Amino acid sequence: MSLLTHPSNRVATSVLLFSASLWGLSWMPLKWFIAQGLTGPMVSLLSYGVVGLFTCVFIWRQRAAWRPQWGLLLALALVGGWANTSFVNALMLGDVVRVMFLFYLSPVWSVLGGWLFLKERIPPLRWAAVVVALLGLWLFLGGPGGVDLAFTFVDFLALSAGFCFAANNVIARAAQQVPMVSKTFAVFAGCGVISLVATTALGHTVPAHMGLGVWLAVLAYGFVWLLLATATWQFGVTHIESSKAGVILLAELVVAVLTALWFGDESMTGLEWAGGALITLAAFAEAIDTSAPPKPQAQGT
Repeated sequence: MSLLTHPSNRVATSVLLFSASLWGLSWMPLKWFIAQGLTGPMVSLLSYGVVGLFTCVFIWRQRAAWRPQWGLLLALALVGGWANTSFVNALMLGDVVRVMFLFYLSPVWSVLGGWLFLKERIPPLRWAAVVVALLGLWLFLGGPGGVDLAFTFVDFLALSAGFCFAANNVIARAAQQVPMVSKTFAVFAGCGVISLVATTALGHTVPAHMGLGVWLAVLAYGFVWLLLATATWQFGVTHIESSKAGVILLAELVVAVLTALWFGDESMTGLEWAGGALITLAAFAEAIDTSAPPKPQAQGT
């Protein structure tokens, strides 16, 4: 029991690295699901949504704690739900490498969101990370050879997933009275609601030929893969200082990109490598920022 409540640094680091690896490898089952005839909204509905349905009881039990900030909890469900839904769909429909790098622009949105909405004082290192990330995006999209602004729908999904992920973090910092369990499961519930709306609007249904094995695989993805990745992430970031945790979580990007290049028959140009490296560097700089936590700016003059 003491191992769970007071884990050693090595144990906590190993658990967080395991979580990052699970997230980084999640493109593999998602690509398999689409090969079985499932659409992105249907996969997120049957995985995130079903988990969210079963965990609503835990959110309801904590209603006395989150009631004063119920609006923020609702915002978490919607924003976090969109982040997960759009990320799943982007990975299923697009190139994993491109999706991951566009998603990892989230440090830009996190800094800007904290500055604009929480009135945080942003240290110079984090502003530098924003500039580096935007330069990386410019190179990734073509750089000196001419930036290709003809974003695809998948690009929009990836960018919006990163934006909403950062917004989710900003809202979570503001929702201090909302218990962590409610914050986590609210995102699953929100993803389910958004996926239900999408599948209904688009007329998506479960393929008629879908066998028991695929059903079990989708449910296992939700109740085993996603819950395990989420629980180990929460465990790791709770017991490791934030700067170290941020660096370890970059393993998600590394694992996803390398496995997609090795096993997914994907490739990158020289400019894309350079842009991706700068985006990774910006995320790394954001992660190792050891300055004091941002404080709200004083009101008035």
